[in-house]
Amino acid sequence: MSSLTSALRERSLRDLAPVAIPAGLLLGLAYLAYDGIGMRPLLMLAVGGCGLALILRPWLGIPALVIAATALPMELSTGTDVALNYATLLVPLLGMLWLVRGLLAGHIAWRRSPVDVSWVLLLLSGLLSLAIGRATWDPGVPVRGSFILVQLAQWAIYAFAALAFWLPGMIGDADAIRRSAWVLLFFGGTLALLRLLPLTAPVAASFTTAAFYRAPFLVLLTGVAGGQLFFNEGLSVGRRAFLAALLLALVYQSTFEGRLSVSEWVGVWAVLAVLVWQRFPRLRWVALTVIVVLLIAGILFPSLYEFAGGQLRWEESGASRLLLIERVLRATERNPLTGLGPAAYRPYTSLEPLRYGSALWFYPQVNSHNNYVDVYSFYGIVGLGLFLWFAVSLWRQLAAAVARTDEGSFAHGYTAGMLAVWIASLVIMLLADWMLPSVYNIGFEGFQASLLAWLFLGGVAVFSRAPGVEA
Repeated sequence: MSSLTSALRERSLRDLAPVAIPAGLLLGLAYLAYDGIGMRPLLMLAVGGCGLALILRPWLGIPALVIAATALPMELSTGTDVALNYATLLVPLLGMLWLVRGLLAGHIAWRRSPVDVSWVLLLLSGLLSLAIGRATWDPGVPVRGSFILVQLAQWAIYAFAALAFWLPGMIGDADAIRRSAWVLLFFGGTLALLRLLPLTAPVAASFTTAAFYRAPFLVLLTGVAGGQLFFNEGLSVGRRAFLAALLLALVYQSTFEGRLSVSEWVGVWAVLAVLVWQRFPRLRWVALTVIVVLLIAGILFPSLYEFAGGQLRWEESGASRLLLIERVLRATERNPLTGLGPAAYRPYTSLEPLRYGSALWFYPQVNSHNNYVDVYSFYGIVGLGLFLWFAVSLWRQLAAAVARTDEGSFAHGYTAGMLAVWIASLVIMLLADWMLPSVYNIGFEGFQASLLAWLFLGGVAVFSRAPGVEA
């Protein structure tokens, strides 16, 4: 009996270790991080309970991210120009839990993706650009002592985007991705609908984040909802009705309420166009013919120009952005190969006054409002080339996943939706720093929207038939 008791005790301790040790780490971190005294025990219990749930059910981390990014409108001060939020902090925490759990279990599950190499090299090029930029910094350009923290925060946005992209592959469970997608649709979609209704809009707006008026979140919701509505043949009538209502709401919000925000309606309609292109191949030639006729007749571009606000909107926003981009590109001539370093063009571009029309800014606070220009200025030709490699590789991975999944299934709708999301994302990145925000513009607040887009884009790896890697 004693030997049996001893064996059970040893096995219980061995089975409990992957849960108890990370939970203990979370409790300790919570105790050290919280300044209050009376609330510390409650906070420790809450964090410990969440940690236990995430370790026992790792896939819950994805719904947790969805909720944090959409319904926790709180920021944490860092003492610099950069503020953080809970969704952003949850990403490295989930990565740490995955790593600790894997090490304690004796193996680390990893779902290989064709874009992994380009992601890693892009992050490494960012660190290289940071080091070179600091070493060659112009002493005539003043910066505060905390500027290095701002630069690290800018690099962290890229790192957290990559980590969010990898999280589904770390979990490696297709059912978890399916459940998480429906959490996004039912939770995020319901909040989006409530924000449009006059009676519920004030209440809904009070506990939702900035993600709901950011283009990447609208693009993501449209892609996931449209992918399921167009391709998933197993949906119930109720779910089809909900998805149809959600799509109509997203089209209304982006096209009418957000009409002057070109990124919103361009992103949503780009997603719908790619979905229709995939779902109805016989209509492709008809659509192309209509577009060509409108182009030849000189109707298409003038109509879109007027819809976007016309000359007045161009003078207010469009032309000024070209001036900002020109200033950033000129500053980057200092080191076009590896760039100025993360977030580094702001000090360089503020040295000279900036004139636009009759306005003159003596101390301009410059943002390029263009993701591709940002990547080039931060990381140079090397970094921009790596990002374009990543973009094409992800496009090919998504297209291959659509072809591999069974028609009429959830997976087929999911992968088709993500292909549309990625193409639309590449488009809106021309209009602002949406997917990889600048800390000085969209920042970590807006990153909550693109964070979810990266998360669900990474979920496509789970539906790939390439074998996972275990180490």
